[in-house]
Amino acid sequence: MKSKITNCYIHIPFCNTICSYCDFCKLYYDDKYINNYLSQLEKEINSIYKGEELETIYIGGGTPSSLNIKELERLFNILKVFNKSKDIEFTIESNFENIDEDKLKLYKKYGINRLSFGLESISKKNLDFLNRNISKEKINKTIDMCRKLGFNNINVDLMYALPTESIEDLKSDLDYIFSLDIEHISTYSLIIEDHTMLKINNVKNISEDLDYEMYKLICTEMKKHNYEHYEISNFSKPDFYSKHNLCYWNNSNYYGFGLGASSYAGNKRITNTRSINKYLEGNYILENIELDDRDLYEYEIMLNLRKADGILISDFENKYNCNLRSKFKELLDDGLLVEINGRIRIPEDKWYISNEIIVRMLED
Repeated sequence: MKSKITNCYIHIPFCNTICSYCDFCKLYYDDKYINNYLSQLEKEINSIYKGEELETIYIGGGTPSSLNIKELERLFNILKVFNKSKDIEFTIESNFENIDEDKLKLYKKYGINRLSFGLESISKKNLDFLNRNISKEKINKTIDMCRKLGFNNINVDLMYALPTESIEDLKSDLDYIFSLDIEHISTYSLIIEDHTMLKINNVKNISEDLDYEMYKLICTEMKKHNYEHYEISNFSKPDFYSKHNLCYWNNSNYYGFGLGASSYAGNKRITNTRSINKYLEGNYILENIELDDRDLYEYEIMLNLRKADGILISDFENKYNCNLRSKFKELLDDGLLVEINGRIRIPEDKWYISNEIIVRMLED
C-alpha cells in the first residue's frame, strides 16, 4: 500500500530552557553541537528525500527559535532542496522568550507562512510550574510584529489541567488568547510523562472530573468565539485548519528528518534515534517497522476518529474490505458513533471518552 509523500517534519532539538512537562526529544542549546547537527540533517535529507512536491513542511522541536540568525539561515538554505508546492503550508515553532523581529523577518524571507507559539498559560504560578517565563507584554509585542510583517496564520498552544490551575485561571487564559485574535489554537491536557521533571518530582494529575470540566469550558468558549472544533484538541477559524497535522490524522505519508523524528511511507514506520551522539555519527535510524494490514487498519481508525469529520466509509471499506456499518452496529446503536454524509464519526459530546470508544472498536 504505497502513496506519495507530500508532507515533511524537521526536528530541531535545541532549547534554551527545558520545560518541566516536556518529554520530546530535546537538549540544551550548545553551539558546539549546532553546526554538526545541521550538517547531519543535510546529509540525512539528501540521502532520503526523493524530490516529491511537498504540500506541508513543519519545523518543530525542541525550540527552533533558540537558533541564532546565522544558524537559522543555514537551516533554511538546507531546506531549499525541497520541491515546494505553490500553496505550501510552511510552519515553524517558536517561543515568545527567544523570538525577535530579525528572526521573524528571516522566516518571511525564506517562505515561512505559518507560525506556532508555545504560550501554554499567562498565570505566573502556572508558568513557574511549567518552567516558563513569558509576559503579556512580550506576547502582545510579538503578535503585533508578526502582523506587521504579514503573517496571517498563527497558532498558539494552550496547556490546561495543571495541578496549580483553577477553572478561573483557565477562563483568564482563554479570554487573553481570544483577545489576540489568532487563527488557530491547540489545547493540551497536562500528561505527566516519564523522564520529565514533573514525574521526577512525583507530581500527580488533577482529577478526571476537573479535567473534564476544563475540557468542556474550552469547547464552550471556543464555540462562542467562532472557532471550529475540527479535531479533539484543535480549534481553528474557518479555512485555517493545520494542513500538516491533518496529514497525521488522515494517516497520510510523511517524511521525518532529525533527532527522534518519525517517517511513515507505504507500510513502514521509521523512527530516528534520540541519541545526539549516534545522530552526529550518521546513525540516524532507531527502528524500521513494517506494518501489516491489521496495523494499518488500526492506525486509520485511531487517527481518523480524532477528526470532526471522522472516517470516509467508502474509502475505508475499499482499503480494508470490511463493512463498517455492520462491524460497529452496536456502537452506532448506542450513539457512541454516528453516521453523517457517508462518514462515521464520534459525536463531539463523546470526544472526551474517544479513547474508550476506539479501544472498543479495536477489540472487535
